[in-house]
Amino acid sequence: MLLKIPNVIDASQLNVMQQALKEAPFIDGKLSAGKKAQQVKNNQEVDQASEMARQLSQILMGNLHHNDTFKNAALPHLTATPYFAKYTKGMTYGNHIDDPIMGQEQRFRCDVACTIFMNNPDEYDGGELTIQTQFGNQTVKLPAGDAVLYPASSLHQVAEITRGERIVAVTWIQSLVRDPAKRELLYELNLAREKLMQEKPEAEETAQIDHSYTNLVRMWAEV
Repeated sequence: MLLKIPNVIDASQLNVMQQALKEAPFIDGKLSAGKKAQQVKNNQEVDQASEMARQLSQILMGNLHHNDTFKNAALPHLTATPYFAKYTKGMTYGNHIDDPIMGQEQRFRCDVACTIFMNNPDEYDGGELTIQTQFGNQTVKLPAGDAVLYPASSLHQVAEITRGERIVAVTWIQSLVRDPAKRELLYELNLAREKLMQEKPEAEETAQIDHSYTNLVRMWAEV
């Protein structure tokens, strides 16, 4: 499932983060890449060891984990510390698949990738995130503060920047539900469940859908 989520970061916090990113210490993005990714990765990332990275991460993670759409779609068990990446003219990230296992002190399985856009699409040319799906390639270039979720197993790339700079945050999630098809089914079922709970809270079919959703999560979740 490829899912766009608007307004993951509220306007006031987004402004604080954008100002901080202007002063942040950026280093070569290849330093965080695996051997295969190093061959196609050309960007810069905020130094993960810096205090700025810690502060930016704290704000972003707080917003993500208060977003109901993110929680219902990703069903997060573990979420990685995000990387804040910058692409300037000539930079790109060629076709790649994210590593299946990530982390140093705490290892986790990489099920879902999440890209959060930190500046607006009119500030740069190129830089589209293209994700290969069963329905063909999907191109994503979203307003600042919006996010996109997609399976980490998807082949994806970032097009070369031809003007301006593209700034994003990227994180990865180990989901409670490993299988992407099952996650998508649960997400869609939960949309119907929540609508029924609002419109027909006392109806028998509401209780049936609620019980089915709950027990499917129980059946499929890994903790």
